[in-house]
Amino acid sequence: IEKILPEEFMKTANFTRMEDGTKEEYAFLEPLYAQCRNAVPDMLMGLLKKMQGDRLGYQIDRYEHSLQAATRAERDGADEETVVCALLHDIGDVLALDNHSQVAATILRPYISEHNFWIVKHHGLFQGYYYFHHMNKDRNIRDSFKDHPHYQACVDFCSQWDQYSFDLGLNINRVGGPLAVWRIAPPLTITKSEVDQALEIMDEAFA
Repeated sequence: IEKILPEEFMKTANFTRMEDGTKEEYAFLEPLYAQCRNAVPDMLMGLLKKMQGDRLGYQIDRYEHSLQAATRAERDGADEETVVCALLHDIGDVLALDNHSQVAATILRPYISEHNFWIVKHHGLFQGYYYFHHMNKDRNIRDSFKDHPHYQACVDFCSQWDQYSFDLGLNINRVGGPLAVWRIAPPLTITKSEVDQALEIMDEAFA
């Protein structure tokens, strides 16, 4: 006679087909799923960091692009959830480049509003407005969603944050130890004459 152990003594479930699982086995599995769920933030940051390195021909990599998009959203007064969505909107690139928007949106869906889910899901298509015409595609394909309540928000997401964040001059620095923060400075837009004037002032100050 098979002895059924209470879930607190189990190391693995015994069933090989889910239909054969017992109440005790599923009670044993439930907290293990909870542990996986609690690890989601680390997993998301891992996907974000995997975009470091390869610039794919752009001036910056996708990791820096994501930081810039989130920075611009934060500067514009976006709420915390929207800033996080701006930070993570391209994590689908790591898993499925051709439908990265849908992948990112699906991963984030349990944790974000319907509003932001729709924006992340469609941002790739809406980004096409800025370059599809160079690839013999319809740049206005986003207009098929013109009657959707989140249409304009997605247009704004792309125009103000996403398509705008490929700036090699935007300085983003990590500061601190375990409780590190990101220090962000605007792009360096200073003329040669201003540099010369600043050097003259420094020379005088240290003379």
